[in-house]
Amino acid sequence: MNPPAQVLPAFGDVLAAAARIAPHAHATPVLRSRAIDALVGTSIAFKAEHLQRAGAFKFRGACNAVWSMTDDQAARGVVTHSSGNHGAALALAARTRGIACHVVVPEGAVKSKLAAIEAYGATLHHCAATIAAREAACAQLQQDTGAMLVHPYTDARVIAGQGTAALELMNQCDGALDAVIVPVGGGGLASGTALAVAAMLPNARVFLAEPAGAAETAASLAQGRRVTDFVPDTICDGLRGTLGEPNFELLRAHAVETLVVDDADTVEAMRLLWSRMKQVVEPSSATVLAALLRHRERFAGLRVGAILSGGNVDLDDIASLFAKARA
Repeated sequence: MNPPAQVLPAFGDVLAAAARIAPHAHATPVLRSRAIDALVGTSIAFKAEHLQRAGAFKFRGACNAVWSMTDDQAARGVVTHSSGNHGAALALAARTRGIACHVVVPEGAVKSKLAAIEAYGATLHHCAATIAAREAACAQLQQDTGAMLVHPYTDARVIAGQGTAALELMNQCDGALDAVIVPVGGGGLASGTALAVAAMLPNARVFLAEPAGAAETAASLAQGRRVTDFVPDTICDGLRGTLGEPNFELLRAHAVETLVVDDADTVEAMRLLWSRMKQVVEPSSATVLAALLRHRERFAGLRVGAILSGGNVDLDDIASLFAKARA
C-alpha cells in the first residue's frame, strides 16, 4: 500500500532520514573557491552532491524511501518515473536492498542517464514526454507488479531524504551561513532544504535557482497557486518537472525566494565551475552559481551555502553545449 501522496514531512523526518541513509550514502564534501568568491563578492560553501552515489543528491531521497519500506513492501519492488537522476538513484537504492526497480522514462531523456539507470539494474519502460504519460505508465506498472511508487519529488520520504544534504551542509559549516541556495524543479530538494534550514538556522534565507524556460515555481509562489500549464524549454533536464503540491505548500510556508536564470548564464556558470574548480557538474547544478552571479547585490558580504545538485552530463554533447552558449 502506498503512503498518502500529500503527507508533509517535518524536520524530525529529515533527522530520521539522515540516520537511515548513513550506512549507504556518501557524506559529500564542501568545496570553496577564492576566485569565485571574488567574482560574486561573497563567501560560498559549495555542497558537492555531484560526488554523491549515482552522481546526484537524488540518492538521498531514494535511499530513504527504499529503506523506510517494510520487508513485505520491499519484496514487491519499487517503481518511478524519471528523466534520469532519480531513476538512477532509485535503481541503486533498490540494489542496496536487493529488490526490483522499474523506471518509466520519457522520450528525449539524456542517453547517458538512461544507461546509468540500466547499469544499476532497473528495468526501463519508455513513454511519451509528458507528465501525464509518465504517471499513467507508473500506475499501470503498479497494477501489474504490485511495486510501490516512489515519486521523484512529492513522496514525503523523498523530501525528507533530500533535506539531509542541507542538514549536512549546515553541520559542516558549523551553522555559519546567512543563506542557502539550491536548484528547483519538482521541488524535492528545495522543500527538504527549506525544512532543514528553518529548523537549524531560522534567521537564514533560502533561495531557489530556476531556469527561465521552466520557471513555474517562481510563477506559483508569486501567484499563490500552483502553475502547471507550461511546456519546459531549458537545457537543465533535471529541472523540467512540474512543482509538486506538497512541495509548493512547504515552499510557500517557509517564504523562500526564487531567482530565475537564463540558460546561457547557466552554461557560463557551469564553465566557471569546470575551469576554476575542476568540478564536472551538470547544467541543473550550475543554476545556483548563475543566480549568485546575476544577483550579486543580494548576496554581497553574506556567507552562502550552495548545493551543486548533480554531475551527470552527456560528455558527447559538452563541446556543442559550451559553443552554443558562447554563440
